[in-house]
Amino acid sequence: MTDTTLPSNDSGRLSAIIAYALYLLSIPSAGIFALIGVIVAYVGRDGAGPLARAHLDNGIKIWWVAFWWGLGCAVAALIGFLLAFILIGFPIMWIAAIAAFIVMVWFTIKSLFGLLALLDNRAV
Repeated sequence: MTDTTLPSNDSGRLSAIIAYALYLLSIPSAGIFALIGVIVAYVGRDGAGPLARAHLDNGIKIWWVAFWWGLGCAVAALIGFLLAFILIGFPIMWIAAIAAFIVMVWFTIKSLFGLLALLDNRAV
C-alpha cells in the first residue's frame, strides 16, 4: 500500500502566522521585523493553501501600502525640514509625523485583525 497524502489546506498557515507576528513586532524593531515578515510572506506564498495564500497576499499588500505611505511621509518630513528656515516647514513636519503615526497604527491594526481572522480560519 502506498500512502498518498494530498497537500493540506493548512500548508502555508505557519508562514502567514509568522508574517503577521513579525508585523506586530515591527514597531519595537523600527520596521526591521516587518521587512523580514514580508520576505517570509513572499517565500511561503508558493506552496500555500487557499486560505493561507489569501492571508499571505493580504500581508504583502498591507506591507506595500504602509511602505509607500511611509516613504511619502519621510519625503514630506524632509521637505518640511528643508523649509524650516522660513518657518513653513514646521507645520509640514507635524503633518508628516501625524500621517506616519496613522500609517503605523493602521498597519498594526490590519496585522492584528488578519492574524485573528487566520486563527479563526476566516478569509480576510
